[in-house]
Amino acid sequence: MTTQDPTAHETDYDPTTSHTRRPSHVPTNSPRLDMSFDRRLLLTTFLAGLSGFTLGSTSAGRLASLRFRAENAHRLPISQPGWYLYHKSKNYYKWRAGITEGFKKGGLLAGWSSVFFVVEESLDVFRGTWCAGRTVTEMEGVDELDIARVDRGVGSSRDFWSSACAGMVTGGVWSVWHGFPMSTASRTIRMGLVVGAGYGLMQDGVRLAKKRWGSEAYAARGETWLYNGAKNRQAPEGHGEGS
Repeated sequence: MTTQDPTAHETDYDPTTSHTRRPSHVPTNSPRLDMSFDRRLLLTTFLAGLSGFTLGSTSAGRLASLRFRAENAHRLPISQPGWYLYHKSKNYYKWRAGITEGFKKGGLLAGWSSVFFVVEESLDVFRGTWCAGRTVTEMEGVDELDIARVDRGVGSSRDFWSSACAGMVTGGVWSVWHGFPMSTASRTIRMGLVVGAGYGLMQDGVRLAKKRWGSEAYAARGETWLYNGAKNRQAPEGHGEGS
């Protein structure tokens, strides 16, 4: 009876050669607000959902409370236990309607805010790859382009123009979704343009402030410029080690 070597079918695994790596270089396409797209999308979606839930539950709960009082105005209680049950039923009716509407409005607002940020990031990448040499006729992939040129192109494309166009697209999709007439749709698209441009200019202002007062050393290390003034970051490296 022959025995098999358990390592006969095993191959040497080298993690450095298992994947094709691109040439290393210093990336120049700094993300918006010093946050990557996935973190920014997650944060804004959560905040939009929380805002929609708060506003929707508050307004719907107030209307439900008024509706309950109007529907029961002809049979108001006349005893203390009756008033207790009346207010208990009213609060239950109010919170049930408020929570249901809050989840509905929160999910709706989170979804539309994610549409805006996805379109904004897509426009940044499209403009950056276009500047790096990508054309409609040749349609080469991003991997076939020079990655350094792609980084520079995407970094220079992260401005208020993409935000303004994203606002227009979101306003147009919102109008089509609700079936607005032409006059209402044009007004909604203009509003999206103004809001998107304002938001983009705010991001550009934050980026200019980072370049003006930010630290190049901490920026190169990938840390946000908001913490550059902290006292524990001002100490020289290696200070206090071994103490």
